[in-house]
Amino acid sequence: MKEPTSRTRRSSERLSTVNPDAAGIDVGSQFHVVAVPPGRDAEPVRTFQSFTGDLHRLAEWLVACGIQTVAMESTGVYWIPLFEILASWDLEVFVVNARDVKHVPGRKTDVNDAQWLQQLHAYGLLRGSFHPPADIAALRAYLRQRERLLDYAAAHIQHMQKALMQMNLQLHHVVSDITGSTGMQIIRAILDGVRDPATLAGYRDLRCKASTEKITQALEGNYRPEHLFALRQAVALYDTYQQHVADCDHAIEALLACLQVSPPPEEPLPVARHRTRQTNALDFDVRAALYAVIGTDLTQIHGFGPYLALKLVSECGTDLSRWPTVQHFTSWLCLAPSNQISGGKILSAHTRRSKNRASALLRLAAVNVGKTSSALGAFYRRLAARIGKAKAVTATARKLAVLFYNALRYGMDYCDPGAAYYEERYRERVLHHLTRRAKQLGYTLAPASVAGVS
Repeated sequence: MKEPTSRTRRSSERLSTVNPDAAGIDVGSQFHVVAVPPGRDAEPVRTFQSFTGDLHRLAEWLVACGIQTVAMESTGVYWIPLFEILASWDLEVFVVNARDVKHVPGRKTDVNDAQWLQQLHAYGLLRGSFHPPADIAALRAYLRQRERLLDYAAAHIQHMQKALMQMNLQLHHVVSDITGSTGMQIIRAILDGVRDPATLAGYRDLRCKASTEKITQALEGNYRPEHLFALRQAVALYDTYQQHVADCDHAIEALLACLQVSPPPEEPLPVARHRTRQTNALDFDVRAALYAVIGTDLTQIHGFGPYLALKLVSECGTDLSRWPTVQHFTSWLCLAPSNQISGGKILSAHTRRSKNRASALLRLAAVNVGKTSSALGAFYRRLAARIGKAKAVTATARKLAVLFYNALRYGMDYCDPGAAYYEERYRERVLHHLTRRAKQLGYTLAPASVAGVS
């Protein structure tokens, strides 16, 4: 009997259909190509324009074809209105990573992209990217808009500094921040026509480190109309963006009030670890508002300020059950080793490159926590001295991600044992390892004082 060839074996081993009611959409800027399973419609592949009315007709056609789940790639921002409209029609939408589609072997160049997505999704070969609920997505949008406005305002701070330097007003050399209390009072006085250096120095705030005499010397300038004109416009634009930032703060505060759980947490809000106001902080009590939403104070974790904790919640949501374990969560953040194993040997364990905003926030917190006298700070400094700062940031960020996951999902309280405790544990581990190695080699490890006596 003739043995079956490899081609015959491959044809007999068919993939099982996991999502029979699946559709695929090739997202574009002007039109979308939609594919449904053959037999659901006389024309299983259709093209719809990207106008809102066409998107509703697209959703209506999918429902008429008995479609329950849809897969599409995250193309730019063009997928967002389509995603929201399909979700409003109670369709399960999978926004898949183009990298995952590319890595699935197949004749993608010979078939329509929408049909290829539909086929892969029907066989269950695609995974949907994380997308938070609508209320958390709105919070994330407000915070990202606020960050964008702060970036725009920062550019005009540079324009203000340039105009001052062109007039040889070296204000930035005597104050740490020209947009602070002292700096803005002096700049506004200059725009109001004040030119006397001593009078301008009188606007010095009591907390300013530079003396009045030094500020007076720095404010002897060469005032020219064109430079004053540039300074005036830069200040006006800076004030405009600051007003828009304040509007974002009001919108965020109102949204957090709507997200508060009912009934409120039974335990009172813990005492804040730090009372210093952060730069560009929101104009309301973020700790109290966030505590009423999630029922735990994330700022008790070293490295987490109120603003950073709020941005983490906006990126990851309040329900972390989407990730079954903390290992899944750290893998999604690209903070876990991406092991490539062949023949039982690890070829590479580097973490994947990622543009995950939550991961960037955790890395920033890791750098800050490395300056503290906490157990996490001691862990960061120990690793930085041994394997370098880059890997130490990644390892510390992963520890912070674990604490964030456990605090938000299980309500676990964070208790810092301190840097001394970590150093003592590290010393015990080293001694245990050395003792074991000495015993294997037939030696006995003894303290230096005892060895000197003998």
